[in-house]
Amino acid sequence: MSQGVILITGATGHLGANLLRRLLSDGDTVRVFQRPGRDHGALQGLEVDIVYGDLRDPESVEVAVKGCSRIYHCAAMVSTIDGDQAHKREVYEVNVLGTRHILEAALRQGVEKVVVSGSLSATGHDPERPSDESMPFYPFDRQMPYGFTKHLVEHECLRAHAEGLKVVVATSCAIIGPHDYVPSRMGQVLIDYAKGSLRAYIPGGFEFVSTLDIVEGHVLAMKSGRSGQKYIISSTYMSVDELMTLFGEVTGCPKPRLRLPAGVMAVIAEVADRSWFRLFPNRPRRFTPGAVRLLQMHRKVDHRKARDELGFRPTPLSDAVRAAYEDFVRRGVIVPKV
Repeated sequence: MSQGVILITGATGHLGANLLRRLLSDGDTVRVFQRPGRDHGALQGLEVDIVYGDLRDPESVEVAVKGCSRIYHCAAMVSTIDGDQAHKREVYEVNVLGTRHILEAALRQGVEKVVVSGSLSATGHDPERPSDESMPFYPFDRQMPYGFTKHLVEHECLRAHAEGLKVVVATSCAIIGPHDYVPSRMGQVLIDYAKGSLRAYIPGGFEFVSTLDIVEGHVLAMKSGRSGQKYIISSTYMSVDELMTLFGEVTGCPKPRLRLPAGVMAVIAEVADRSWFRLFPNRPRRFTPGAVRLLQMHRKVDHRKARDELGFRPTPLSDAVRAAYEDFVRRGVIVPKV
């Protein structure tokens, strides 16, 4: 694969900010496609070419793609709420149409290869066995708009592959690690834990991936991934209880005293969604019905395809949590308790 300018979308997000730093450390020339006002400090001090625009605007996408040899499309509107019709429309346009615009521009501009960031929410779930790339998305479960759009993103990738573009999907789980500038949902949980403002949690579990691993997965997918394929990148499954214990070891702070029954929280989240949040459907909150459902599913994955075809090897999640904590401390987001 020849050298050239690499385009990253979503470089101010958690994945993108870490991928950007990896590529720069590898000596690559990087261009960033960014919406105005979305830096959050993620690009500060970095030597990158910035093109401002919006994924929903094909013309600005074309400008960003022109002259690039490879693309990492990491940008997405992540959401765990149902929201109103305007919210659903925005999630759809950013995630689905935005991906279409990137891939169509890549075809026109002769881009060598594109890696698109996928989501585990677009992969099927079977409670009897871990999810893998072969399990189809089941649309008749109670899916969140975000999951639907990421499923459609994969269809856009297959369409572009059929038209001759080399495109690979690198599927992410819940990300933990440094350079979390927005911050992410998991990053905010760690911040609240360290500050003592996380007063309760609910049991459950999920598949997590360190920033180191998800970045490595993207780089390996660009290098060795087969076009038209997707690869699930994960570090390990961890229960919420185990995660709270890990947070305690890293921060030196005690666990929240309240461990709320998942069934009770599910009812509370549903009632809140249908009453108070019906007036404010797009307001962010920690315990949405969708978030509670995800934790109760105890989703695990089988990432053998990434191991066998890409040579991916996961690293300890404890390293990622410690790196995230130390980065928050370095930036003054968390003040360690003496």
